[in-house]
Amino acid sequence: MAHSFTQEYFQIPSVTRAYTTACVLTTAAVQLEVITPFQLYFNPDLIIRRYQIWRLITNFLFFGSLGFSFLFNIIFLYRYCRMLEEGSFRGRTADFVYMFLFGGVLMTLFGLFANLFFLGQAFTIMLVYVWSRRNPYIRMNFFGLLNFQAPFLPWVLMGFSLLLGNSIVVDLLGIGVGHIYYFLEDVFPNQPGGRKLLMTPELLRTVFDTQEEDPSYFPLPEEQAGEFWQDQGGDGGEPNDQGQ
Repeated sequence: MAHSFTQEYFQIPSVTRAYTTACVLTTAAVQLEVITPFQLYFNPDLIIRRYQIWRLITNFLFFGSLGFSFLFNIIFLYRYCRMLEEGSFRGRTADFVYMFLFGGVLMTLFGLFANLFFLGQAFTIMLVYVWSRRNPYIRMNFFGLLNFQAPFLPWVLMGFSLLLGNSIVVDLLGIGVGHIYYFLEDVFPNQPGGRKLLMTPELLRTVFDTQEEDPSYFPLPEEQAGEFWQDQGGDGGEPNDQGQ
């Protein structure tokens, strides 16, 4: 059983595996009181004046204490991060890492003005947004109550956050940054007179795009978009791919 778990774990694509593991370990460390959220949150003053540079990264790794909110966020993070890496970024790990860096930098800059302490949820929404815009024909069902096309998924999640009494500023930030990336990467280069503005540095390509693909590697089926979705026939618990 341990061998099976280890094998399954290492079949997760590298970026998804690293980020999800870092989030889980960070939350576990807080839960075990090894560290506190006060050592992790985004604080520009401490970053600049006390050189606590790690806060630029750790604020993306903490999703709150163990509970429904944490499980909800970590499941969506894992699912959509993995499907992006195995889908439109298949064989393009450097480009995927560059999207992480681009999104992280933009969110950090916006976080300076929005007074946000943790940006992990916004980052998850960004991943969901990019995936949803690149898979516009997948039909989804929210808890058996609401049917919609994939591009509406980030807005449905924002509405769900609102119903739970949470602030939607984080969701709007994720949607905004996700749209900026999607526009610059997928829309603008295909417009008359447009060109590709987001160029992945050669250093990232040298570091991340040199590994050969594992022949025993099995991608996560794109139909398994999340634990909380059902197809239109109501028989599977996953979205129904109508046009891919």
